[in-house]
Amino acid sequence: MTNKDFKLSEHLPLVAIIRGIETKDVVRVTQILIDEGFSMIEVPLNSPDALTSIKLLVDTFGNNYLIGAGTVTTPALAKAVIATGANLVVTPNYNAEVIKLSAAAGCVTFPGVITPTEAFDALEAGATGLKLFPVSVLGLDGFKALKSVLPPEVDCFPVGGINPTVESMKPYTDLGATGFGLGASLYKPGLTDDEIRANAKAFAATYTSLKK
Repeated sequence: MTNKDFKLSEHLPLVAIIRGIETKDVVRVTQILIDEGFSMIEVPLNSPDALTSIKLLVDTFGNNYLIGAGTVTTPALAKAVIATGANLVVTPNYNAEVIKLSAAAGCVTFPGVITPTEAFDALEAGATGLKLFPVSVLGLDGFKALKSVLPPEVDCFPVGGINPTVESMKPYTDLGATGFGLGASLYKPGLTDDEIRANAKAFAATYTSLKK
C-alpha cells in the first residue's frame, strides 16, 4: 500500500502509537491490535531498536497495513525508515524535507502541525493528512479555528491525551476530526496482552459509535 492507493475510508482511522515497545514484543502486540480492527501501526523512533522492530513488522504483515515510524524528525531518519520498507511516516513537527522524502517514497505521511502556516506548508510539501500535536495545546477552540480554514477534505488527527471515551473523542469528531493518534491510553510497556486488547477494543468501539 502506498500513498497513491491509500483510502482512509477503508481503515479504522486510529493510529496505534506503540511507544517503548521492544522488538521481542512487537509482532505479538501488533497482532492483538490488528485483531481488534487497527490497521495503522506506528513505532516511534525513540523506542528500543525501533528500526529493527519496524522491519520485522513489515516482513511479518506485508503491505496490507500501514506500518511505520513516529518521531521522524530529520531527513536522515526518514531515509532510514524508508529503507525498512515502511509505508507510514509520522512526525511531531513540520519538516518539509521529511515530508517530501516520505511522500516521494510512497509513504502515507502525517506530519505534526499546530498552526495554519505549518498546516498549509505541510500539505504543499505532500502530506497525506495532518497530525494535530499536541492537541492539548491547540484545544477545541484552536482546532475549530484551524479546521475552518483548511480544505474540507484534509484529514486531521488530534494526538495527545485522547482517551477511549465519548467525552474525550466526540468534541473533536463533532468539529471534523477524521481520526486520532493513540498513545499511552492504548499501549505502554508493562501492560498485559489482555489490557492492550481491552484498550484497543474500547477505542474501536467508541470511535465506531461516534460515526454511526
